[in-house]
Amino acid sequence: MATQIQLTFDAADPPRLAAFWAEVLGYVTEPPPEGHETWESWLIAMHIPEERWGSVATLVDPEGVRPRIYIQRVPEAKVAKNRLHIDVRTRGNTRETPADERWARIDAEAERLVGLGAARGAMVEEHGARHVVMQDPEGNEFCLT
Repeated sequence: MATQIQLTFDAADPPRLAAFWAEVLGYVTEPPPEGHETWESWLIAMHIPEERWGSVATLVDPEGVRPRIYIQRVPEAKVAKNRLHIDVRTRGNTRETPADERWARIDAEAERLVGLGAARGAMVEEHGARHVVMQDPEGNEFCLT
């Protein structure tokens, strides 16, 4: 059995970054713990001060297959390139998809993500493949393939 993982992002605004990644990946907000209809009721039950309520956000794959995403507030800003990044495969693209069709889908998805708050970087072509380097709203790099 493989070890399960969780991806963790540091952020200034966890709810905003969670909304972005939910749209990108097709994830949903993690449901509140059993016995609580809302996260607010859980936070109150746990005696978590209201000023800390937006300090984390969690996303899950609605199919329960892909890793959970945990986003935590940190005081410092991002200052350097990620040492690890996510490659996001554009829906419908496979190795069998003709190159011009693959690129058109990547370009369209990049524009959609820019509309959600991402920044578009360089288009990279290497080893017969293309991808676009992107940044999420907090500056975390990811590649769109």
